[in-house]
Amino acid sequence: MGTIKVTITLEKHQLDAIRQLVSSGKAGSVSAFVKHGVTVALADVAGWGAMLAQALEHTGGPLTRKECAWADTVLRKRPQRRYKSA
Repeated sequence: MGTIKVTITLEKHQLDAIRQLVSSGKAGSVSAFVKHGVTVALADVAGWGAMLAQALEHTGGPLTRKECAWADTVLRKRPQRRYKSA
């Protein structure tokens, strides 16, 4: 399988940390480090997908529209309350 060069955007401190790992010999190159991170992230996504499918299988199948609507209301990001100091 061939490779393709792409451009990504990182925070400066992230790139600095990766370059430090490369210079200390803990990573082969910036590209190798990022490639490894993408591989791990893809495996995580696949694992979560498989775990969700298994959980749904054991609990009655996919969520109904009503269940999805309920989950959306519960999981929706709510604005943080700001407390005034006394």
